[in-house]
Amino acid sequence: MSARYSLTPSDDAFLDTAPHRYTHIVDIPAPAQQVWDTLVADDALVSWSPVITASTWTSPRPFGIGATREVTLGGFVRLEERFYRWDEGSRTTFTVDAASVPGLKRFAEDITLLPLATGTRIIWTFALEGTAALRPLLAVASPVNRFVTKTIAGGTSRRVHTETVGTR
Repeated sequence: MSARYSLTPSDDAFLDTAPHRYTHIVDIPAPAQQVWDTLVADDALVSWSPVITASTWTSPRPFGIGATREVTLGGFVRLEERFYRWDEGSRTTFTVDAASVPGLKRFAEDITLLPLATGTRIIWTFALEGTAALRPLLAVASPVNRFVTKTIAGGTSRRVHTETVGTR
């Protein structure tokens, strides 16, 4: 990452109280392990969301608490992510440690998988806080951010469906 702007670490309290919080629920007709495997695949994010243009795990497998990844949004905003929760097969939570653009104060995501009789429910929470200079823009852009985060979460369903169809 060329330019690097450090963010304040996030935690579970921030996920609950962030000024900009977007939670999406997606039900997928596939077992939780298959959904989990899709979420942690090397190309997962890029393959289901046009917003995410690159994703690279920067720590070796097996992943766990402390695992790191670099994600690029729109081809130019890079985020350094660090996972502080890794409940294998059921939940991950990360904080963004740094971004390639200024203006973000804190950013985190939490993904929970719940087994259902008909498949798996994903509860995906995005939590965001800007610096004082970015706060007005984030407020205005909130409907757009809600839409973008919904497409990212919803893309998981398309990817798992594609893999299920491809394996029949």
